[in-house]
Amino acid sequence: MTDASRKVEATVTLGLLAAWAVHDAEEMLMVPRWTRSRVPALRDRFPKVPEAVWRGLGSVDREEFATAVAAMAVVVGLTAGEGLRTGGRSVVYQTALDAFGLHGLVHLAQAAVVRGYTPGSVTTPVVVLPFTVWARSRLRAAGVLRPVRARDLVGALGLAAVATAGAHALSRGLRRGR
Repeated sequence: MTDASRKVEATVTLGLLAAWAVHDAEEMLMVPRWTRSRVPALRDRFPKVPEAVWRGLGSVDREEFATAVAAMAVVVGLTAGEGLRTGGRSVVYQTALDAFGLHGLVHLAQAAVVRGYTPGSVTTPVVVLPFTVWARSRLRAAGVLRPVRARDLVGALGLAAVATAGAHALSRGLRRGR
């Protein structure tokens, strides 16, 4: 490990996994019940949303969601480990950190659109966003934070979307294989 990489505490890199776990615990507890209770009213309120979206949201059960979260835990854990291994320099780690923060903003936008609670909107302002800002500040202080351009942010959101879709596809596939 180089001197510069020692400046980045393990809490900066492995903290991504911890912050993600707290945030996803909220989602694990709330998604199945929230979708059952809120999707019918949202479907009526937003009739232009394609029916396939509503079917997808309404069909999420606790076991499928838990399997998808477990798959994402592996991805986030490997990413945080890569961040630790590289002293926070890893492009993969920094992109995932940015994606984590951006996905928190998506949660807040969702809550604003539905004018109420959405799963993930409670831990976003108290865990997701503060951790992301803090971790980025620690990376900056250590001199390892990459500059971020708009296209990097689009890429980070795309990465988060692909990882999430992949985790859910894996979960459905595993459930069908039983």
